[in-house]
Amino acid sequence: MPPDQIRFTDGAAYERYMGEWSRLVAGGFLDWLSPEPGLRWLDVGCGNGAFTEVVSKECSPSALHGIDPAEAQLDFARKRSLPAEFQKGDAMSLPFPDASFDVAVMPLVLFFVPDPAKGVAEMARVVRRGGSVTAYTWDMHNGGFPYAALRTELEALGVAVPKPPSNDASKPEEMAKLWSDAGLEAVELRVIEVTRSFAGFEEYWDIVLGGPSVGPKLRELAPDDKETLKARLKARLRADRAGRIAYAARANAVKGRVPG
Repeated sequence: MPPDQIRFTDGAAYERYMGEWSRLVAGGFLDWLSPEPGLRWLDVGCGNGAFTEVVSKECSPSALHGIDPAEAQLDFARKRSLPAEFQKGDAMSLPFPDASFDVAVMPLVLFFVPDPAKGVAEMARVVRRGGSVTAYTWDMHNGGFPYAALRTELEALGVAVPKPPSNDASKPEEMAKLWSDAGLEAVELRVIEVTRSFAGFEEYWDIVLGGPSVGPKLRELAPDDKETLKARLKARLRADRAGRIAYAARANAVKGRVPG
């Protein structure tokens, strides 16, 4: 495994770093998807179960499965005590028979799949005819990532921050092509914008220190560089009169239907 590859090894730290963001986007995404109750769902790259939990609460699924390659994330997901089955698995080789589900979703995962086309084809395979194959990713190329300001300031200090292996898969035009190339019909795109509030800069800083991609880099910084970074971020992330910080992010979503 390359030394700078992003690893998800701490479900609790990921929950603080990305869990709230995931739930915020999930709300807008599910409003757009507008699924019927009683469907069989597959959460591909379920991580620590943040999106799975929203589906469980909001969509009344008849069956709910989540797969992820990281055991630490799955352990956290299982502790949520959801009516869901979680297992270790590869998005490019899903461990399910054809037509097992009504809906398959990759929430904030597509750009982490080494071969996104294979991942989309696998979702199409395990979804029944007429079922939905869907995904959403952070808009990595237009500043939509929730911690884009942090990445920008780290790069200004000469720090190389790991990126997902398939970063271009977050582009709407690339997502549309992946879905069409997989033979999916009625392909649609949507931009979802969300805002997360932090109690103050120190809460934000404490959260990013545990981030899977940036946390190790932050902890390795020289003291002077760390203070410079904090000063630049404070200037970017202006607080309101109560000291709270509101940060906006943007995700690109796609959905398509299995023919028939």
